[in-house]
Amino acid sequence: MKLLLDENLPKKLKAEFPRHIVFTVRDMGWNGKKNGILLKLILDNNFDAFLTFDKNLKHQQNFNKFPIPVLVLNAEKNSYPHLKPLVPKIRKIISGKIPAGPIEIV
Repeated sequence: MKLLLDENLPKKLKAEFPRHIVFTVRDMGWNGKKNGILLKLILDNNFDAFLTFDKNLKHQQNFNKFPIPVLVLNAEKNSYPHLKPLVPKIRKIISGKIPAGPIEIV
């Protein structure tokens, strides 16, 4: 599975998904792109899922227009130690078919 980590997530998370192809927004040179443009780029570049800490994304975008799974990580902070406990849940979700649209990971 080809995954994209948003610029608001620590790069260190990439190593938690060794069975997948993982890029960061920075790796792709997409820093600072508006969400709508970013979602279009994700689709155009055949990513299977987008991981983000942006809890407002689900209210700001039309996921009928951008049919991609968006895993919204929900932790106290977006630092690696706070997000690491969510990794098993993320792995479980990405191990199967993921529906398009936002999925909150708590």
